[in-house]
Amino acid sequence: MISRLLQRGLKLSPPLTRDVVVQRDLRVPMPDGVDLLADRWMPRSGGDGLPTALIRSPYGRRMFGAVMARPLAERGYQVVIQSVRGGFGSGGAFDPMRQERADGLATLDWLVEQSWSDAIVLYGLSYLGHVQWAVADQLPPQVKAMIPVVTESALTLEFLRSDGMSLETPFEWGVLVGTQQRPLALLRKTFQDKKTARALRTLPLREGDVAAFGSRSAYIQDILTHDADSPRWQGFDHSHRVAGVTVPVSSIGGWYDIFLPGQLRDFQALQDNGRSARLTVGPWTHTQVMAPPINEALEFGLAHARGEEPPERAAVRLYVMGEDAWRSFDSWPPSGYSPTRFHLGSGGALGTAAPEESSVDTFHHDPADPTPASGGVRLARDGGRVDNTSLEARPDVLTYTTPVLDQDVEVIGEVSAEIWFSSSLAHADVFVRLCDVDPAGRSWNVCDGLVSLTSADEPQCATVRLWPTAYRFRRGHRIRVQVSSGAFPRYARNPGTGEPRSTAATMIAADQTVHCGPARPSAIILPVR
Repeated sequence: MISRLLQRGLKLSPPLTRDVVVQRDLRVPMPDGVDLLADRWMPRSGGDGLPTALIRSPYGRRMFGAVMARPLAERGYQVVIQSVRGGFGSGGAFDPMRQERADGLATLDWLVEQSWSDAIVLYGLSYLGHVQWAVADQLPPQVKAMIPVVTESALTLEFLRSDGMSLETPFEWGVLVGTQQRPLALLRKTFQDKKTARALRTLPLREGDVAAFGSRSAYIQDILTHDADSPRWQGFDHSHRVAGVTVPVSSIGGWYDIFLPGQLRDFQALQDNGRSARLTVGPWTHTQVMAPPINEALEFGLAHARGEEPPERAAVRLYVMGEDAWRSFDSWPPSGYSPTRFHLGSGGALGTAAPEESSVDTFHHDPADPTPASGGVRLARDGGRVDNTSLEARPDVLTYTTPVLDQDVEVIGEVSAEIWFSSSLAHADVFVRLCDVDPAGRSWNVCDGLVSLTSADEPQCATVRLWPTAYRFRRGHRIRVQVSSGAFPRYARNPGTGEPRSTAATMIAADQTVHCGPARPSAIILPVR
């Protein structure tokens, strides 16, 4: 039944067999004496010697096996799905990300010694993709390909930038791994999610883990205390290994995925170093990517595992939102798109012509009643592309909009903004969002980003890096830019006091000002062709 539901729901090709068996709890020895447990999925007959898809996961083997391993085992693979150290029966203590290089290399050493294993493909999403990068520069010759999906080589660190701390994703993940092995965890998840949402408002934030699930979490305490440059994160960043990859890599990401900037950075490193790599980016959030990875494992992974070339396609395949079509390109970012400044002006104007007169717009921002995250780059069910009408009706959100477009405007590449900004407080955040306003007046978010400022009590140019995108603004639509001071709980609230966000117990409201004009030319910079 599961097999048929997955085939129908994910629109997969018919399986070669549905008669699949599982060898449970294989013991994989680590050099320090710890054993990690793995399950081997395979066709009941003829499984030995098939290409092996290796999946290493912190989330358990039973449910993940049914969803991730079974479709591959039915279609030409045998699959080894392993629980990482400290989880679901594997020995040792779970120390997220930091343990995966040594354990991953030892697992590969074990796998190549098995009589039933020959060619290997590394496969997996999110954390399961990060573990691939942890070993990517020291692969045995039996590994023939990598398929990292919605992931990057420096997992977590993008969230902890000193100039803009993401809160929701790393906090929720800390709660997930802190509770997932408790009795009835899956049945209690809805209740737990509500507790977690309330805990994100805890003051001080360092008490949020206890508020969420009654225990201290070393990971949550670390993300609240240490920014990305801290020595605490030594061992998390494997970006220096990317250029050393010698096997073909197929990377799959989403325009609303939490790891997209790092994933594109990794692809560029492969591309710049002449590695065999291809990239696919669709209109997905982190949790919406399901069928494409399976299809890529069958088309790309199996071909390389058999010593064949996969079907020819362009190095880069991008889903261009707005046009709602897949397009092929030679590289990321694609050539032929020029950075074009769209200037913010008085009266909420937005256009390519620089304003001739200076103007200011102000809004009141209260972190005790924070500007909410609406859609966008989130794990939440309402992530992705949503109607921003109610968000833009708030008095703490400014909007700047072009006239109705008389021709299509295509934007593909890196997006940034330069916003001249000042505050009644020295510490403030600037959140910028690019939107598409349809003929009915509904505003749909395309991409966004945030930067934290110090010395904001004097006007300064805030450089905001937005998420990359591929979007066609249709003739008859309008381009809009939002400016506010937050998107909670995606980003942590700025208390306005300068205190560390983990210990701040006081929130101070502020009056914020956006400056426009010849002397202070606020603009969003779009790669346009």
